[in-house]
Amino acid sequence: MEISKFSGLKREDFQSTIQGKQTDLYTLVNKEGFEVCITNYGGALVAIMVPDKNGKLENVIQGHDTIQGVVESPEPFLSTLIGRYGNRICKGKFTLDGKTYDLAINNGPNHLHGGPTGFHARVWDAKQKDAQTLELHYLSVDGEEGFPGNLNITVVYRWTNDCELVIDYTATTDKKTIVNLTNHGFFSIRGIANPTPDIMDLQCQINADFFVPIDDTSIPTGEIRAVKGTPFDFTAMHAVGDMIDADDEQTKNGAGYDHCFVLNKRQPGELSYAAKILDPHTGRTMEVYTTEPGVQVYTDNWATGYSGQQGATFPRRSAICFEAQHFPDSPNRAFFPGVVLSPGETYTQTTIYKFGVEK
Repeated sequence: MEISKFSGLKREDFQSTIQGKQTDLYTLVNKEGFEVCITNYGGALVAIMVPDKNGKLENVIQGHDTIQGVVESPEPFLSTLIGRYGNRICKGKFTLDGKTYDLAINNGPNHLHGGPTGFHARVWDAKQKDAQTLELHYLSVDGEEGFPGNLNITVVYRWTNDCELVIDYTATTDKKTIVNLTNHGFFSIRGIANPTPDIMDLQCQINADFFVPIDDTSIPTGEIRAVKGTPFDFTAMHAVGDMIDADDEQTKNGAGYDHCFVLNKRQPGELSYAAKILDPHTGRTMEVYTTEPGVQVYTDNWATGYSGQQGATFPRRSAICFEAQHFPDSPNRAFFPGVVLSPGETYTQTTIYKFGVEK
């Protein structure tokens, strides 16, 4: 029986045959001995073992400890890869070269995260390149979940000696299509537990002077609004809970934070600082860097206290997500950064989650 040294996860608990493919657990270990555990079902992260200010290792990502748990999770997007289109598309419709495409309606009246059988629910071909690198590949066929074109995707997870989880994405297509990939990590940097503590006193900074307001179905209104003077101003670090329940239309529409922040960029596509969180109890920090123009910040507003790995439970607002991506509903918003990928082009993205400690 192969057991990950610090996470305690058992490889055999992730080995099954789903969609005619083998699922497995892959453990990345850096030179400090810290672990990241990933399954090729949805590319789900199931453990990130990093120390606190006293050197205590804990798992800081929400997930499950068996493949059945991942497949049957009450939160289908729990710490998984997301595609073809992360976030929402209004009424599940978009038009490309005069043709209208209809997608699954799986979030109120809208399409969300690639649909019920999106990339989070697919078995990826996996190849562990070395102790610190996992390469995942998936071919999304023309028409899958309503999207045009055969999309060939490679995602590489790298776990560096500086405790950076680097995620590199590339994709090509044989027909014009839309692409917006992301990772939906549910981070609980205080450590998962029973129950996992809430994130209300988590200190947060977001490198964004503007955000994307939403209507009451979480679709962008079309405005790009300044954060100054709103509950969305995280330009200076402060507690997530300070204004999460403010008497504000936007926090009400999101049931908290579930909004795309427009990252400050000197030039499009540059790899730059996006956000930082600090847990005052453990001293753990996480910094986010990305090439993407936006980051969807989600404060786990709909969790019910369901069970996760090794007896942990996940109550409402016990995690925070930083989904690096293009903006919601971009295919229907000509003035948002473009998400169209054509044959001969290559989609690329790099996002880094860097873990540290402040004493």
